[in-house]
Amino acid sequence: MSEYILEMRNITKEFPGVRALDDVSLRVKKGEIHALCGENGAGKSTLMKILSGAYPYGTYEGDIIIDGKVKQFHNIKESEKEGIAIIYQELTLVKYMTVGENIFLGEEPVKNGVIDWMKVYADTTRILKELKLDINPYERVMNLGIGLQQMVEIAKAISKNARILILDEPTSALTEAETERLFEILRNLKNNGVTCIYISHKIDEIYEIADSITILRDGKTIETEKVSNIDENKIISLMVGRELTQRFPRVKHTPGDVVLEVKNYTLYDPEIPDKKIIDNVSFIARKGEILGFAGLMGAGRTELASSIFGAYPGRSEGEIYINSKLVSIRSPQEAIKNGLAYLSEDRKRYGLVLLMDVQENIALPNYRLISRNGVINNNEKVKYADKYVRELGIKTPTLAQKVANLSGGNQQKVVLAKWLMSDPKILILDEPTRGIDVGAKYEIYNIMNDLVDMGVCVIMISSELPEILGMSDRIYVLHEGKINGEFNIDEADQEKIMYCATGGH
Repeated sequence: MSEYILEMRNITKEFPGVRALDDVSLRVKKGEIHALCGENGAGKSTLMKILSGAYPYGTYEGDIIIDGKVKQFHNIKESEKEGIAIIYQELTLVKYMTVGENIFLGEEPVKNGVIDWMKVYADTTRILKELKLDINPYERVMNLGIGLQQMVEIAKAISKNARILILDEPTSALTEAETERLFEILRNLKNNGVTCIYISHKIDEIYEIADSITILRDGKTIETEKVSNIDENKIISLMVGRELTQRFPRVKHTPGDVVLEVKNYTLYDPEIPDKKIIDNVSFIARKGEILGFAGLMGAGRTELASSIFGAYPGRSEGEIYINSKLVSIRSPQEAIKNGLAYLSEDRKRYGLVLLMDVQENIALPNYRLISRNGVINNNEKVKYADKYVRELGIKTPTLAQKVANLSGGNQQKVVLAKWLMSDPKILILDEPTRGIDVGAKYEIYNIMNDLVDMGVCVIMISSELPEILGMSDRIYVLHEGKINGEFNIDEADQEKIMYCATGGH
């Protein structure tokens, strides 16, 4: 009997114009947590979609071997029967349904021709108890935080008797406490014989949770090794194919005049009109600086940024000044006219039209620049798109490629390109490197530095404290809708920021 529960041998997968996987092999031992790492576009998600049956047998070359036997999955159901479950970065829960309904969705137990709801909730209670989760099985998913929703996804996988659990960037939207809870559950699953494949760009997490690691680059297997036998710099250099001398390319900036001033700004919840999301916040941002906003999830950072950009539905009070001029911004169109641009934390929902191609996405907020008398100049559209694809190093076979087919890092660069085309004075970046690899992060940091050198004011919201400390010139810390600390970078450290983020004064 092989010590490997899973082997994927010589997997090759092609899309039009792209070889996503080139003779990739993966071997995973039973009961281990096996990290799968690589830059965006390295082929991690494609490999896992083959394993989960999302890309059916016949659309790729190579073999999947489970417990020593070759398997051919024609759909997701067939892979689930073999005990394979995948939890995607974008959760697949139905938010208006209860926890129990979600866990057994499509697999509801039936008695006398009707759904046995007593068994649904009894089994849900049992599974949640096994996972040591204090969640009401009758609660609607929409009332749970993102961390608990992630746990419901795991419970859903366990309900299908998963033996191989695949997690794709599971902590990208979790707090530190929620991440530690997730790790506790994964360790318990491991002790019960469940094998996990853990996809992550967060190298510190890999050292904390994983036993072994396989690194992919450009659709090829680069190395498989025990985590204890490989250091962080080696992992990064194998992922990107080059040495990164430092993860954050810090540049000394010389801030200029104040370009944005927000005074006594209060923001209300759109569904609970008396509830304050932001409470009497005032701050300034200067030309030629990177201004960081830190804080825990729920502190109000995203709501504040989207409201300043005119994209938040809640009522607001207070004043916004751009270049010392009082402005009224009631929509993103007015924000763009005033020199503001906002890169959303959720690029797929708010930043891109996934079924449109690269050039259309770049042009979307900029038609006024390439139109005359209501007629779009397609030559100008192609010229601008080509310029930003080259300048930002966007990897795409053609400008006509749908952005849905690009890697996460290249999708993020397309969002950045559309806002650079609008020539902003103030660029707000909300979690600009979420879900992208270290190589693409480094490129985006360099783009930020270049923009600051050109006189743009960059405001960066990030949940990653090393990123905030590595790239910001000045930092505001939000706690429960209020600014609870301000630091110049030379006086800031993780302890001070966390102290303020958790309510300390």
